[in-house]
Parts: sequence; structure tokens; C-alpha cells
Amino acid sequence: MRSTDVSRMSRALVLIVVIVAALYLALCAALFVFQRALIYFPQSRAIEAPVTLTLPVGDARVLVSVRPHQGPKALIYFGGNAEDVSRNLPGFAQAFPDYAVYLMHYRGFGGSAGSPSEEAIQRDAVTLFDLVHAEHSHIAVVGRSLGSGVAVRLASQRPAARLVLITPYNSLEELATRQFRGIPVRWLLQDKFESWRYAERIKVPTRLIAAERDEVIPRASTDRLYRHFASGVASLQVIPGTGHNSIGDSPDYLKALGAGL
Repeated sequence: MRSTDVSRMSRALVLIVVIVAALYLALCAALFVFQRALIYFPQSRAIEAPVTLTLPVGDARVLVSVRPHQGPKALIYFGGNAEDVSRNLPGFAQAFPDYAVYLMHYRGFGGSAGSPSEEAIQRDAVTLFDLVHAEHSHIAVVGRSLGSGVAVRLASQRPAARLVLITPYNSLEELATRQFRGIPVRWLLQDKFESWRYAERIKVPTRLIAAERDEVIPRASTDRLYRHFASGVASLQVIPGTGHNSIGDSPDYLKALGAGL
């Protein structure tokens, strides 16, 4: 082979490497810029609550759907990344008549203003807890899917009486790494929701509720989170025949939730 041919091949190979590297970097940049659009899918509010509370946060209008009830018990609920939490109102009101119910609409969801992020949601969650705790001494904190990360972190910071985690995960970073193989997720992801980090601090009775056929959150992720709780603090229940989005349709769902309150 002539030296000129070798030189052309070398230049072509270098060009291919440069193009592939540029495309890879462009993909990483796009994932970094648009990552929250891949995490949060805001939903409008379908059901009007008896009372709508506006949280006293200065940088956004954050709404909470409330079913008021006098007495010591309250339930605070944090939903999934594409959930209209108001849809839980009828079922919760009927299943838990002794509880005041507070359903927080994340920023951008259900009429709340602003843009969702892990830190903003967490600040709102703490504000809501403090407001509710001024009226109710026994607060059950409940989180589903994405909201399980919100709930476990809140319960590590505030005196919750009970903690219930529905279709929970070990960390969002872990799930994203599985979804985007070959991408340096650890360095790009801003909202990591490291539930395992806060599980170690939980001392109140906790129930994890998993779907047997969860197609979104692997059972292994839930099991890893479960092992981070101190011995005797948490219990794990699996609802047979259910998936990530269908677990709430099971007749065992509200029973399992109620057993954790």
C-alpha cells in the first residue's frame, strides 16, 4: 500500500473519530440541558378539592389540594413524576376518614407555578410539613414513585409519625444510569433523589409497597433501598399482579397503604 493511501486512511479514521466524539458530546450536552424535561411531566388538576392551600414560599405559587379534618391525624402525599395527585382525593377521603389529607402539586403541576427540581420540591415539602404539623401532631408521610424520594428525605428531616413509600427506588441516579448506558450520568444528573442516603436516618415505622410486575423501577432497586433502613424500622409488601402504573387499581393498594399509617 502506498504511503499516500495510508495517509488518506489515517485522515479518514481521525475524521470518523472526531465526528463520533462530537456526536457523543452533543448527546451529553442535550441530556444535561433537557434532563428535567425527561424527569418531570406536569399534569393539570382534574379534581377540585374542598380546600386549596397556597404554600407561603416566596419564589413560586405552590398549591396543595386539601381534604380538611379536625383531629391529630394528617396524611401528606407526594406523587409520581407524571401524576395528578388530585385524583387520589376521593379514594383517600373514603379509605382514611380520620385523616386530614394534603396532596402537594409540584411546581408546574396542577396549577402550581414555577419549574420542578429536587431542591425546590424538597423546600416546598418541608414548608408544607411545618404548616400541617402546627395543626396535626400525627403526620403520615406518603410518597409514590418519584415522590418516594421526596417523602423519605422529608421524614429524615421532620418528625413524621409514619412513612409509606410506594413503588420506591434506591436512587434516581441509579435508574438513569440503567436507562442511559454509556453516558456519564453521575456527572450530568442534577436531581439525583438519593433515597438510600436518607433511609439510614429514618427511625419511624416505615412500609415499602412494591408492584410485583413493576416495569419502571426494578425490584432490585427497591430491595437495595429496603436494606438501607435500620433493622426493624421498615417492612416490605409486594402487591401481586400489579405494574408500576396499575398498582393503584388493585383492591389491595389502599389496604396496604392503610396498614402503614
